[in-house]
Amino acid sequence: LWQLAKTLAMGQGLAALICGTAITSQYLATDFHVDTPMLQSFLNYVLLCVTYTPILVCRQGDENILQILKSKWWKYVLLALVDVEANYTVVKAYQYTTLTSVQLLDCFVVPVLMVLSWWILKTRFKLVHYVAVCICVLGVGTMVGADLLAGRDQGSTANILLGDGLVLLSASFYAVSNVCQEYTVKNLTREEFLGMVGLFGTIISTIQMVILERTEIGAIHWNWKIGLLFCGFALCLYTLYSCMPIVIKLSSATSVNLSLMTADLFSLFFGIFLFHYMFSGLYLVSLVIILIGSILFNAVPTQTDPADPLPSVCEEGFYENTVDAQEENTSASSRTPKHEEHSV
Repeated sequence: LWQLAKTLAMGQGLAALICGTAITSQYLATDFHVDTPMLQSFLNYVLLCVTYTPILVCRQGDENILQILKSKWWKYVLLALVDVEANYTVVKAYQYTTLTSVQLLDCFVVPVLMVLSWWILKTRFKLVHYVAVCICVLGVGTMVGADLLAGRDQGSTANILLGDGLVLLSASFYAVSNVCQEYTVKNLTREEFLGMVGLFGTIISTIQMVILERTEIGAIHWNWKIGLLFCGFALCLYTLYSCMPIVIKLSSATSVNLSLMTADLFSLFFGIFLFHYMFSGLYLVSLVIILIGSILFNAVPTQTDPADPLPSVCEEGFYENTVDAQEENTSASSRTPKHEEHSV
């Protein structure tokens, strides 16, 4: 029970951080007419690079940055590229489609995550997990209905088909990034993932920023308010990236993304006070529905395929086969089994 409560609380903490990035971006766009998503992402990748890459430089053996670059540099280049484009395409989608479309189609990340987890991580879901996902999507639908009733169907209709395609592409990119993150933090280290994504993400976002946003950046009339909003956005996103691997290691990438469905609701609640949005009781209903779905998903641990050559471990951190667990305890009684660190 404590494990479940901790996972849910940390998931909602991540949703609150996403809310922070949304609010700062909204202020930049509405009050100061600043629309530079690549610059904002660049600041996050720089912070990750400065914080975590030096850790890899100081490590010895296979965890040293030189050994990682020799054996896996191209993998992290592709991962960083996917991560950068996931952040960029979802922001770009708002120029072509509506807020409603973005909110609904962004849920596409969950089924893609489940397919990739089944294929790559050998995760096996139960019927209750599919029911939980459907409940969470129902909660998002309730939120969208409340938006329509409140007249908040914001966004452009310039090219809805292109915009919706960008949202689906972004969701797919996020799913790939999150599955790779789950594999890395559960089999390697959190610092390796963040350090390498920070390093290559900085390089890729710099190139893309110079190509796509040099005019917009040059047109910014800098003052302390704009600087503070940029700092607030960067710190929220940096904290999100730093903490998400911890939550994913305790649960799973799918579980975390279900929890993040409440991020738009948090933004709406703050928007009621900051941007004078209209309140609807359906927002509270939506929050409750999504939380029920998240609790249901986390209450029953998923399992890995017994045929998986890696140690068969549940996403909650337990051995799937209790006989295997007992054999390991017998053969390694002098040490504390790793899977017990996250037991309830």
